[in-house]
Amino acid sequence: MTTAYEKMVSGEHYDINDEELIRIRDTTRDRAAEYNQTARSDRQQQRQLLKQIFASIGEDVHMEKSINIDYGINTTIGNHVFINFNFTLLDCAPVTIGDHVFIGPNVQVYTAHHPLDAQTRNQHIGYAEPVEIGSNVWIGGNCVILPGVKIGDGAVIGAGSVVTKDIPKDTLAVGNPCRPKRSLNTPVS
Repeated sequence: MTTAYEKMVSGEHYDINDEELIRIRDTTRDRAAEYNQTARSDRQQQRQLLKQIFASIGEDVHMEKSINIDYGINTTIGNHVFINFNFTLLDCAPVTIGDHVFIGPNVQVYTAHHPLDAQTRNQHIGYAEPVEIGSNVWIGGNCVILPGVKIGDGAVIGAGSVVTKDIPKDTLAVGNPCRPKRSLNTPVS
Protein backbone atom coordinates (compact mmCIF):
# COMPACT_ATOMS: atom_id res chain seq x y z
CA MET A 1 0.00 0.00 0.00
CA THR A 2 1.31 3.45 -0.93
CA THR A 3 1.69 5.81 2.02
CA ALA A 4 0.60 9.45 2.01
CA TYR A 5 4.27 10.42 2.19
CA GLU A 6 5.11 8.36 -0.91
CA LYS A 7 2.16 9.89 -2.75
CA MET A 8 3.20 13.38 -1.70
CA VAL A 9 6.82 13.19 -2.88
CA SER A 10 5.81 11.53 -6.16
CA GLY A 11 3.33 14.27 -7.10
CA GLU A 12 0.12 12.31 -6.51
CA HIS A 13 -2.86 13.64 -4.60
CA TYR A 14 -2.46 12.93 -0.88
CA ASP A 15 -4.18 13.53 2.46
CA ILE A 16 -2.51 16.58 4.02
CA ASN A 17 -3.74 15.52 7.47
CA ASP A 18 -2.23 12.03 7.36
CA GLU A 19 -0.82 11.12 10.81
CA GLU A 20 2.69 10.34 9.52
CA LEU A 21 2.85 13.67 7.66
CA ILE A 22 1.67 15.59 10.71
CA ARG A 23 4.34 13.85 12.81
CA ILE A 24 7.10 14.75 10.31
CA ARG A 25 5.94 18.38 10.07
CA ASP A 26 5.73 18.70 13.87
CA THR A 27 9.26 17.34 14.31
CA THR A 28 10.66 19.62 11.61
CA ARG A 29 8.86 22.70 12.90
CA ASP A 30 10.04 21.99 16.45
CA ARG A 31 13.64 21.77 15.19
CA ALA A 32 13.22 24.97 13.15
CA ALA A 33 11.83 26.73 16.23
CA GLU A 34 14.84 25.53 18.23
CA TYR A 35 17.16 26.79 15.46
CA ASN A 36 15.43 30.17 15.56
CA GLN A 37 16.02 30.36 19.33
CA THR A 38 19.64 29.19 19.27
CA ALA A 39 22.21 31.88 20.06
CA ARG A 40 23.73 33.35 16.93
CA SER A 41 27.20 32.61 18.27
CA ASP A 42 26.44 28.87 18.77
CA ARG A 43 27.38 27.82 15.24
CA GLN A 44 27.92 24.19 16.24
CA GLN A 45 24.37 23.79 17.58
CA GLN A 46 22.96 25.59 14.53
CA ARG A 47 24.82 23.20 12.23
CA GLN A 48 23.58 20.15 14.17
CA LEU A 49 19.98 21.33 13.90
CA LEU A 50 20.28 21.99 10.16
CA LYS A 51 21.67 18.45 9.71
CA GLN A 52 18.63 17.11 11.57
CA ILE A 53 16.18 19.20 9.55
CA PHE A 54 17.37 18.64 5.96
CA ALA A 55 17.92 15.47 3.90
CA SER A 56 21.46 16.66 3.22
CA ILE A 57 23.34 19.88 3.75
CA GLY A 58 26.74 20.77 2.35
CA GLU A 59 29.67 22.60 3.86
CA ASP A 60 29.67 26.32 4.61
CA VAL A 61 25.88 26.72 4.70
CA HIS A 62 24.61 29.73 6.60
CA MET A 63 20.97 30.50 7.35
CA GLU A 64 19.85 33.64 9.10
CA LYS A 65 16.80 33.48 11.36
CA SER A 66 14.01 32.85 11.11
CA ILE A 67 13.51 29.72 9.07
CA ASN A 68 10.07 28.22 8.46
CA ILE A 69 10.33 24.69 7.08
CA ASP A 70 7.51 22.28 6.24
CA TYR A 71 9.26 18.88 5.96
CA GLY A 72 13.00 19.45 5.54
CA ILE A 73 13.64 15.78 4.76
CA ASN A 74 12.72 16.44 1.13
CA THR A 75 15.39 19.13 0.65
CA THR A 76 19.06 18.88 -0.29
CA ILE A 77 21.33 21.90 0.02
CA GLY A 78 24.76 22.13 -1.60
CA ASN A 79 27.98 23.77 -0.45
CA HIS A 80 28.62 27.47 0.18
CA VAL A 81 24.97 28.53 0.46
CA PHE A 82 23.78 31.71 2.17
CA ILE A 83 20.09 32.12 3.04
CA ASN A 84 19.08 35.46 4.49
CA PHE A 85 16.36 36.37 7.05
CA ASN A 86 12.82 34.91 7.06
CA PHE A 87 13.17 31.96 4.69
CA THR A 88 10.03 29.88 4.10
CA LEU A 89 10.24 26.43 2.50
CA LEU A 90 7.18 24.28 1.76
CA ASP A 91 8.98 21.16 0.57
CA CYS A 92 6.20 18.63 0.11
CA ALA A 93 8.05 17.53 -3.03
CA PRO A 94 11.84 17.38 -3.39
CA VAL A 95 13.74 20.68 -3.38
CA THR A 96 17.32 20.87 -4.59
CA ILE A 97 19.51 23.90 -3.92
CA GLY A 98 22.91 23.78 -5.65
CA ASP A 99 26.33 25.09 -4.64
CA HIS A 100 27.24 28.77 -4.21
CA VAL A 101 23.63 29.95 -3.95
CA PHE A 102 22.64 33.28 -2.40
CA ILE A 103 19.03 33.65 -1.28
CA GLY A 104 17.85 37.09 -0.14
CA PRO A 105 15.57 37.93 2.79
CA ASN A 106 11.90 36.94 2.83
CA VAL A 107 12.23 34.37 0.05
CA GLN A 108 9.55 31.70 -0.17
CA VAL A 109 9.92 28.37 -1.98
CA TYR A 110 6.71 26.41 -2.54
CA THR A 111 6.27 22.89 -3.90
CA ALA A 112 2.71 22.54 -2.57
CA HIS A 113 -0.44 22.83 -4.64
CA HIS A 114 -4.05 22.79 -3.51
CA PRO A 115 -6.93 21.82 -5.81
CA LEU A 116 -8.84 24.66 -7.45
CA ASP A 117 -12.07 22.81 -6.75
CA ALA A 118 -13.29 23.96 -3.31
CA GLN A 119 -14.95 20.64 -2.44
CA THR A 120 -11.73 18.68 -2.98
CA ARG A 121 -9.63 21.38 -1.31
CA ASN A 122 -11.92 21.29 1.74
CA GLN A 123 -11.10 17.58 2.08
CA HIS A 124 -7.46 18.65 2.71
CA ILE A 125 -6.14 17.01 -0.42
CA GLY A 126 -2.88 18.33 -1.82
CA TYR A 127 -0.27 17.56 -4.43
CA ALA A 128 3.24 18.84 -5.05
CA GLU A 129 5.89 19.42 -7.71
CA PRO A 130 9.65 19.58 -7.14
CA VAL A 131 11.73 22.77 -7.28
CA GLU A 132 15.33 22.88 -8.50
CA ILE A 133 17.66 25.80 -7.89
CA GLY A 134 20.95 25.34 -9.73
CA SER A 135 24.44 26.31 -8.64
CA ASN A 136 25.74 29.89 -8.62
CA VAL A 137 22.21 31.28 -8.43
CA TRP A 138 21.29 34.54 -6.73
CA ILE A 139 17.67 35.04 -5.68
CA GLY A 140 16.84 38.59 -4.59
CA GLY A 141 14.76 39.48 -1.55
CA ASN A 142 11.00 38.95 -1.39
CA CYS A 143 10.91 36.42 -4.22
CA VAL A 144 8.40 33.59 -4.43
CA ILE A 145 9.40 30.37 -6.23
CA LEU A 146 6.32 28.35 -7.24
CA PRO A 147 5.90 24.56 -7.62
CA GLY A 148 7.58 22.77 -10.49
CA VAL A 149 10.10 25.54 -11.26
CA LYS A 150 13.70 24.92 -12.31
CA ILE A 151 16.17 27.80 -12.04
CA GLY A 152 19.27 27.15 -14.14
CA ASP A 153 22.88 27.47 -13.03
CA GLY A 154 24.15 31.03 -12.84
CA ALA A 155 20.70 32.65 -13.03
CA VAL A 156 19.87 35.84 -11.13
CA ILE A 157 16.29 36.44 -9.99
CA GLY A 158 15.48 40.10 -9.31
CA ALA A 159 14.01 41.17 -5.97
CA GLY A 160 10.25 40.84 -5.62
CA SER A 161 9.89 38.38 -8.49
CA VAL A 162 7.28 35.62 -8.58
CA VAL A 163 8.84 32.71 -10.47
CA THR A 164 6.07 30.73 -12.16
CA LYS A 165 8.08 29.08 -14.97
CA ASP A 166 11.57 27.69 -15.53
CA ILE A 167 14.42 30.19 -15.83
CA PRO A 168 17.30 29.27 -18.15
CA LYS A 169 20.88 29.16 -16.94
CA ASP A 170 22.95 32.35 -16.94
CA THR A 171 19.86 34.54 -17.25
CA LEU A 172 18.76 37.69 -15.46
CA ALA A 173 15.01 37.34 -14.79
CA VAL A 174 12.66 39.74 -12.98
CA GLY A 175 9.01 40.59 -12.45
CA ASN A 176 5.61 39.21 -11.57
CA PRO A 177 5.41 36.89 -13.31
CA CYS A 178 9.19 36.54 -13.53
CA ARG A 179 10.49 36.68 -17.10
CA PRO A 180 14.00 36.43 -18.56
CA LYS A 181 15.40 39.89 -19.42
CA ARG A 182 18.83 39.10 -20.81
CA SER A 183 21.63 36.61 -20.91
CA LEU A 184 24.31 37.15 -18.29
CA ASN A 185 26.88 35.97 -20.84
CA THR A 186 26.20 39.05 -22.99
CA PRO A 187 27.96 42.25 -21.99
CA VAL A 188 25.71 45.19 -21.09
CA SER A 189 26.09 48.02 -23.61
